[in-house]
Amino acid sequence: MVYTAALPLSTATLTFVSGLLRGHLKNIGSRWRKLPPGKIAIIVLAVLRHDQRLADMAGGNGVSASTVRRWVKEAVKLLAARAPRLDRALKKIAKAGGQVVLLDGTLVRTRRRSGAENRKNYPGKHKCHGLLFLALTHAAGNLLWISAARPGRSSEITTARHHQLPAKLRDAGLAALADLGFVGLDDDPDQPAIITGNKATRNKPLTRAQKQVNQLISVERASVEHGFADLKGWRILTKLRLDAAQATELLRALLVLTNQQITR
Repeated sequence: MVYTAALPLSTATLTFVSGLLRGHLKNIGSRWRKLPPGKIAIIVLAVLRHDQRLADMAGGNGVSASTVRRWVKEAVKLLAARAPRLDRALKKIAKAGGQVVLLDGTLVRTRRRSGAENRKNYPGKHKCHGLLFLALTHAAGNLLWISAARPGRSSEITTARHHQLPAKLRDAGLAALADLGFVGLDDDPDQPAIITGNKATRNKPLTRAQKQVNQLISVERASVEHGFADLKGWRILTKLRLDAAQATELLRALLVLTNQQITR
């Protein structure tokens, strides 16, 4: 039996993916595929958006599950290659007259891994297995850049240091608003590139003014959550079954699709 389901994506997104596939087939000299690029694009988007089982998509389209898997990997690789790298994303914002970006991290849940890979992907904060990603967004919430995957137990501030975010932001003439998880990331008080709120301690509670500053920063940072919500609307991220390298490629491909689908 075959049933019909709606795919909540724009025609422009379908056309974009179809064009990438056509260009790729032309470049590699492939003259024949079981289905045309437009149909392949629909199958790939259905897998990414709805996390459809490969066998189900294969059975409804008269191909094998391995063929659908190969199409998905091929499309993901093409899309990920178009994802902006950090330096280029920052230069683009600075050239457009931007001054501030938004920085945050998120955990993408994964299947439990066996052996030594198990513990490092299990953060005590979230109580589930996953991979950590950092992202920068525009002030309106549009995704600009996403980091490579790090083990779930990694801290956000350590991951930001690994990517040298303060120095690269400062070189681009930009600043980033971040939450209290990034307090201490930037050690330059004269020219801060990472702006966070104030963190209270046991013996030093926040003053009323400091609380108001935290509230203002939280209001300005709200848009970054919209960017993550758009990204996690792709249901293939519900629980990944990939290693870190493959997860990085997938997230960067979804960033490109998200920006193609949503622009604020």
